[in-house]
Amino acid sequence: MTRPIRATIRPAALRDNLELARRLVPAARQMAVIKANAYGHGLLRVAQALRAADGFAVLDLAAAVCLRNAGFDQPVLLLEGFFDAAELPVIAHERLSVVIHCEEQLQMVLASPAVERVPVFLKLNTGMNRLGFDSALLPALLQRLGRARQVGEVTLMTHFADADDDRGVDWQLQRFDAAARGLDLPVSLANSATLLRHPGAVRGWARVGLMLYGASPLPDRGAVQLGLRPAMTLESRLIAVRELACGERVGYGGTYTAPRAMRMGVVACGYADGYPRHTPSGAPVLVAGRRVGLIGRVSMDMLCVDLSEVPEAGAGTPVVLWGDGLPVEEVAQAAGTVAYQLLCALAPRVPVHEAD
Repeated sequence: MTRPIRATIRPAALRDNLELARRLVPAARQMAVIKANAYGHGLLRVAQALRAADGFAVLDLAAAVCLRNAGFDQPVLLLEGFFDAAELPVIAHERLSVVIHCEEQLQMVLASPAVERVPVFLKLNTGMNRLGFDSALLPALLQRLGRARQVGEVTLMTHFADADDDRGVDWQLQRFDAAARGLDLPVSLANSATLLRHPGAVRGWARVGLMLYGASPLPDRGAVQLGLRPAMTLESRLIAVRELACGERVGYGGTYTAPRAMRMGVVACGYADGYPRHTPSGAPVLVAGRRVGLIGRVSMDMLCVDLSEVPEAGAGTPVVLWGDGLPVEEVAQAAGTVAYQLLCALAPRVPVHEAD
């Protein structure tokens, strides 16, 4: 008999979330970001569900080749470009697009043998100060790319640092527009937070990530408010119920002390399944469809919950850790992290099922 924990993925939710992105900015081309094994949902599973996407974005070459081998013909963008010149012949052969964000990458492209022209997304640093060329270099960069027989279409790209908070995107957008003034080139600017909070800043390719999976990237508006459907539900069951006397402590280190006589339940889920070990007592969990609080320290294979509000619960009662009825961003906030981390951290040992 297997442990009761499992993750359920709903392809229909992925499609609905992509359609919401389309409705927000109908003129944009939707590039589905499926890096990190599609945020833990499964690369090919998600790509198949999102065949209607205009393109895909991944991080590593192996994932891009996997998409091509599976018959996906849309543009596929390598978000960090390439890491070695030896990758360029494969990139050209597989008709992949690459981000170029530094002089070293540019030199490798210009020195490579021309087999097929490679579409380039030229990344400008407009204030995030992570990857990208200084905007002042753009005219010289475009001249070098324009002379290169190895380079196909050039798209200008930047990444917004504050799309999800009060500072917003205008300050970076002004820098981008000043650099690109007078140029008739395709662009890619927006991530999920930009689509949801600043749709007027969306142009060309929209890089749609977290919202595809039904989680909100915004701190003040949840997935339900935004009309997003969770694509992953992590669910398990109670495997034991215990009566605690007032003053008894729970779990490793005894970090939770029962304030009164109470019932607690043990859930088959722990940090080896991807649930964050540092999640504090009080974090929300659904037991039989009702919200209860986590108690004590999360261990490798188990966690404990307060059953005071679910007196009928017993061994075998269903539990939702995040997903249907419990947005993953709420659990992430309680754990002091972000929804991205919870979804991406789903452990390989957790069985994954599809359901629509």
